[in-house]
Amino acid sequence: MPSKPPRVCGCGKRVPFGKRCPCQAKRDAERKARHDQTRPSSSARGYTGSWDRAKAEFLREHPFCRRCGERAAVVDHKTPHRGNQDLFWDRSNWQPLCTTCHSSAKQREERRAIKRT
Repeated sequence: MPSKPPRVCGCGKRVPFGKRCPCQAKRDAERKARHDQTRPSSSARGYTGSWDRAKAEFLREHPFCRRCGERAAVVDHKTPHRGNQDLFWDRSNWQPLCTTCHSSAKQREERRAIKRT
């Protein structure tokens, strides 16, 4: 079965189909590091010991992922709180998700919503 030919990166290197050029990976890592430097710490965003206790209680009451039915590990905010503490602590805005659903599908939906606005 034939595969697609390699492509040429902007830096001039040939890159096999489906792979990333090392220069692209380096740029991505630098961009993510710059973003992390400006992002407040988790405790500054509200994820404190109080949150850990509330999250554990919520997961005991709702042990399964809202999307796929697997064991839930994350309490997700349906509407991103963006620092709004009233929305952060509103239990009607919480949903149980497994790590896979939270880290893939939910994040993809949020990125699409941001692009639309």
